[in-house]
Amino acid sequence: MGRAALAGFVVATAADLGSLLAGWETGHQVFKPLLMPLLIGYALSRRAPRALTGALLFGWGGDLALLFDADPAFLLGMGSFALGHVCYLVLFGRRPVSPLAGAAYALALVTTVCLLWGDLPPELRIPVAGYSLLLTAMAWRSGALGWRAGLGGALFLLSDTLIATGVADWPQLPRPDFWVMATYAAAQYLLADGALAGDRAYRREVLPV
Repeated sequence: MGRAALAGFVVATAADLGSLLAGWETGHQVFKPLLMPLLIGYALSRRAPRALTGALLFGWGGDLALLFDADPAFLLGMGSFALGHVCYLVLFGRRPVSPLAGAAYALALVTTVCLLWGDLPPELRIPVAGYSLLLTAMAWRSGALGWRAGLGGALFLLSDTLIATGVADWPQLPRPDFWVMATYAAAQYLLADGALAGDRAYRREVLPV
C-alpha cells in the first residue's frame, strides 16, 4: 500500500507539473489536491509520527485554499501552512542544528522581508512577515533530521519565496506556478522521507532489538 501511495504521489506530481507547463488549469485543479493525501498514505504506511501527519494535513489545507485566487483564500492558505510548520517544529524536537546555518537563514529572512515589504499589499505585510519568520525557523530546524529533511526545508522556503515575489508583482520566471509546485512537492516529500528515516533511527536508539 505504501509503495502504491508513493507511486501515486509521483504520478500525480508529474501530471500536475505537466498541466502547469501546458497551461491546462483544469488539470492543475484536479491533480494538485491529490498530492498530500497520497503522501499522507505513504507516510501512514510507514507508521508516521502524528506531527508529520498533521504537517501534511495542514499542507493539504493550504493547497486547497490556494486554488482560489482571492486575498481571503491566500490568508487562509498561509494560516494552514503556518500550522503545518508548527507541526514540523514539534516533530524536529530539540535535536541540535547548525548555528551557522541559523545565522544564514536569519540573514536571508531579514533581507527578503526588507526587499519585499514595500511591494506587498499593505494588508499582507504583517501576515507575510510573521509567516516568513515561522517558515524560516522550520527550514533551519529541518536540518536536525539529516540532509534530506534539511533540503526539504530549504526547498519549502524557496517555493514560498517564489509565491511572495509573485504577490509583490516582481518579475517572474516563465511558468512561475510550475517552479512553485516543483519545489513544493519535492520539499514535502523530502521532509516526510527525512522525518520517517529519523524516526526509525530514533526508535533503534531508544528501543534496540
